[in-house]
Amino acid sequence: MVLGMRLRTLREKAGVSFDQAAKALHVNQTTVRRMEKAEVGLKIPYVEKLLLTYGVPREEVDAFLALAQEANRPGWWHRFRDVLPEWFSLYVSLEEAAYRIRAYEPHCVPGLLQTEDYARALFRVGFPAASDQELDRRVALRLERQALLTRPDAPHLWAVIDETALRRPVGGPAVMRAQIDRLVEALAMPNVTLQVLPFAAGPHPGMFGPFQIFRFQIPELPDIVYGENLTGAGYVDQRADVATYLEALDRMCTQATPVHRTEAFLGAIRKEY
Repeated sequence: MVLGMRLRTLREKAGVSFDQAAKALHVNQTTVRRMEKAEVGLKIPYVEKLLLTYGVPREEVDAFLALAQEANRPGWWHRFRDVLPEWFSLYVSLEEAAYRIRAYEPHCVPGLLQTEDYARALFRVGFPAASDQELDRRVALRLERQALLTRPDAPHLWAVIDETALRRPVGGPAVMRAQIDRLVEALAMPNVTLQVLPFAAGPHPGMFGPFQIFRFQIPELPDIVYGENLTGAGYVDQRADVATYLEALDRMCTQATPVHRTEAFLGAIRKEY
């Protein structure tokens, strides 16, 4: 995404139109547009030809090509292509690159904080026709994603969990007790902030569904909002739209239980299991 944005900046700075760039590659304009929007992989010969067309010095071209080769290298999650749909592959890559992740979860515990048994119970319901082997693969992917919270450059996760998600029994009482224990353990992590949005808070701006907001340290990357439905997902990066989500989440944080009371709230629900 970053390299695509840089290609666009270089093209505009050089005063080269989409049509001129396309003719240099002997392709149509759509190919150039898709390269700039990161909708296709960056073919090294194409990138090199574009950079030379834009008048970029040879030494800068070589440095750019090295970055392009790195960007084309598959991430670890490509090992799970059999259970990882295209629309969620982007989510995992954004999750890996973000330095701050904010989330609202009204239905279930955030994936990065789920226990193995809780995740398996969810998948068993979400994919009723899946074999045990497929369920194992899906659980393994989810657990491997969680490793990012303990790496040296771990992102900060700030999640608001609806009380509904904690009271909806998934996998039985023992599974729920262990899951709540996992959330309590996460509270001790310096890069995890959890709040619970109680029923008593009444209506709130996020009642339309779950969403996540990714923020990056790379200046070219805007904040990106992710939301999913039964068969796919949507990604929002327009500044005005992202600002609406941010404002909604900020308001929800003020309605939620204060962070220092989260452990007590979780403990009270655990006793009911």
